[in-house]
Amino acid sequence: MRTSLKATLAAAVAAGALVALAPAIGQDRPESILPPGFGDPTPTPAPRPAPPAGTPTRPSGTPQPTVPQPAPAAPSPGAMIQPLPPTTPTGIPPVAPAATPAAIDPAVLARYEMPESARRSLATVGPVASREGGLETDAFGEADGHYVETLMRRLTAPLPSRWMSILLRRALVSRVDTPARINGADFAAERAWLLLRMGESVAARAVTQSVDTDNYTPKLYQVAMNTALATGDPAGFCPLVPGAMRLAPARGWTMAQAMCAGLSGNPAQATPLIATAKRRNVASGVDMLLAQKVVGAGAQGRQAVTIEWDGIDQLTAWRFGLAMATGVAVPDALYASAGPQVRYWQALSPSVPLAARLAPAESAAGQGVLSSAALVDLYAAASTDDDTQSVAAAAANDLRTAYADRSFETRLNALRQLWGGADTRPSYARLVLTARAAARMNPALAKAEADHLVASMLSAGLDRTAARWLGTVPAGGDAWAMIMLSDPDAYRRLTYADLASYSGGEGDSALKQRMLFAGLAGLGRLNTGDIERAAQSLGVPIGADNAWTRALDRAARAGQSGTVVVLAAIGMQAAGWKDIPPEALYRIVGALRAVGLDGEARMIAAEAIARA
Repeated sequence: MRTSLKATLAAAVAAGALVALAPAIGQDRPESILPPGFGDPTPTPAPRPAPPAGTPTRPSGTPQPTVPQPAPAAPSPGAMIQPLPPTTPTGIPPVAPAATPAAIDPAVLARYEMPESARRSLATVGPVASREGGLETDAFGEADGHYVETLMRRLTAPLPSRWMSILLRRALVSRVDTPARINGADFAAERAWLLLRMGESVAARAVTQSVDTDNYTPKLYQVAMNTALATGDPAGFCPLVPGAMRLAPARGWTMAQAMCAGLSGNPAQATPLIATAKRRNVASGVDMLLAQKVVGAGAQGRQAVTIEWDGIDQLTAWRFGLAMATGVAVPDALYASAGPQVRYWQALSPSVPLAARLAPAESAAGQGVLSSAALVDLYAAASTDDDTQSVAAAAANDLRTAYADRSFETRLNALRQLWGGADTRPSYARLVLTARAAARMNPALAKAEADHLVASMLSAGLDRTAARWLGTVPAGGDAWAMIMLSDPDAYRRLTYADLASYSGGEGDSALKQRMLFAGLAGLGRLNTGDIERAAQSLGVPIGADNAWTRALDRAARAGQSGTVVVLAAIGMQAAGWKDIPPEALYRIVGALRAVGLDGEARMIAAEAIARA
């Protein structure tokens, strides 16, 4: 049958081609170029007999078993357009129709959306593992969760110590076991909230994102919104909106619905949401305008919103975050209405122009939010920016000279310029900026600047580089004292005579003498008899006993490094180094050393000499 059909079709095609090539002039009517049978009505097939009772029916499209048919003598024209018989092999049993599927259980669907192997447990939470620089997973040991939470919530930040801030950030971002009697998501929220108060917006976001969204609690929803605002990332709201509206509804999440609709390129949905928010007075004034500007920034937003700060006297996280997201400059006067941590958020925001980031970046580096290398990179990028002001451009040129000039004297002069002059005590942020340039100097040729050079190196943790200066710096000066505290390879204990030879150097000499004693005693670099003698002569009550010292001692004996870090930070809550008691430094250094944080203990002790 197939051979005959092919022959018929070939003949029809050939005949049609000849007709198409023949001239049409003189034709009474056009001749059809279709093969015979096309265009004729299709015969109606005879009705099939109903199947006997009990025979299973088949849905449309189910293959039927082939039934042997007698071969026809020749195909009729109408038969040419009949379908060919099915070619399904015989012997296959019929397939029963599938039943209507039931609704899928959301829990089952969730397992397919995120398999068990990809889910993260709340028993251990944090973005940085110990092999990546974090603390060990048992950093909080058997500490009570509510107790640790309370410590974090009552801690005032930022702290006066750069190295204490760096260590506290390390503890808060570590992947650690959740303490007893507390939910892992709530514990992550408390850690992220403290990081935000420290100015660590990026680290705080990493902590909130280390928890799966289906495990979020109302507290974590609240903190996650603040981390998204601190990083200038309102798109970070979008995966959280459905759960937040169910568990922790608030005005911010209502506005987030509209912003996420706009950011997803759906202004038709965002517009009525904004209108409803206005009608319900969810937000108004500059807060509403900033949200509308975010909606307009999405695909097909097609609206421009002008932001005026006139009459605004308070900078909130909402205003800061949405302004950063839409490229709106915040007046400097408004930053004064917020805490210093907002300046650190600004330094970490990529939407801020380079020229405007330099000043807050220096403050952030002095606090430990930015590293020395990151600050140098920022100045290097700003040096090629046409918008950089002349003062910042001059600093960038001096920094390049301090690093790369072949002349030692020229490099030293560049460092002096960066520090503010030969007779000026440099800011700690500028010491951080010049740390690696200071490490390239020759100790024998820079004795006059030894104190600043050693302090600069130690601000970036270059302890072994600084230790090479020990035989060159004058004994009894600040540089000598900092090396005595920071040297990781110190092989002998100092005597009372060594301690008495320290003059106190630049600044409050009496306070620095007590700080040197506290640091050396906490590090175990003085004999027991010399410790008692110096404590009495300098008036440092290292044996003072109170609730904080008892808690610190208990945590240190239990090996709870995370709890020790939090308690050490509590002992450093002050406006500046001058307000930190030497006896507190002694306790902090000793406790950190007891739980294996010797490097940070040495850096904190040396920082006390540089900044007191």
